[in-house]
Amino acid sequence: MDEVDSAIVHHLQLDGRLSNRALAEKLGIAPSTCLERTRLLHRRGIIQGYRAQVSLRALNRPVQAMVATQIRPLRREVVAAFEKSVTQLPEVVSVYTMAGSDDFLVHVTAQDIDHLHAFLLDHFTERREIISFRTSIIYQHLTNPVLGPLPPTADQRT
Repeated sequence: MDEVDSAIVHHLQLDGRLSNRALAEKLGIAPSTCLERTRLLHRRGIIQGYRAQVSLRALNRPVQAMVATQIRPLRREVVAAFEKSVTQLPEVVSVYTMAGSDDFLVHVTAQDIDHLHAFLLDHFTERREIISFRTSIIYQHLTNPVLGPLPPTADQRT
C-alpha cells in the first residue's frame, strides 16, 4: 500500500458512505483514479466491506460481557461445532479463538444482568464440551475507528 491507498483506507474508515467523487476531492486525485484504487483495495482484501455502526443501548443490549471459555476435548470437530453454535446465538457479538489457558473469548450482550445470567445458564452450563467459563462485565467499550498499516519489522525488511 502506498500513501494514496493508505489515505483512501483512512477516509473510508472515518466515513464509509463517502462518495467516490468526495473521496477523490479530499485526496486531490481524479475520480477515475480513486475508483480504480478503491476497487483494487477491495480485490486485494484490504477493504473487506462496509457496515453501519449501531448503538447497543438502542438495540436493548446495554450489558456487555466477555466470556472466557475452555472446551474439551480439543478436537477439530468439537471446536468447529462450538464455533458454529455460539456464533448463531443472537446475544453473541464476536468470538475469538485463543491460545493460552482459555480456548475462546466470547463477546456477548444482554438486556440486563438477569438476562445475561440466564443466557450463561442456558447456553454455557448445558454444553458438555464446555469444562469452564469465566464472565467479565464490560463497563466501557472503546475502539480505534481508524487503523493504518504498521511499519515493517526488521525481519520483514530483509
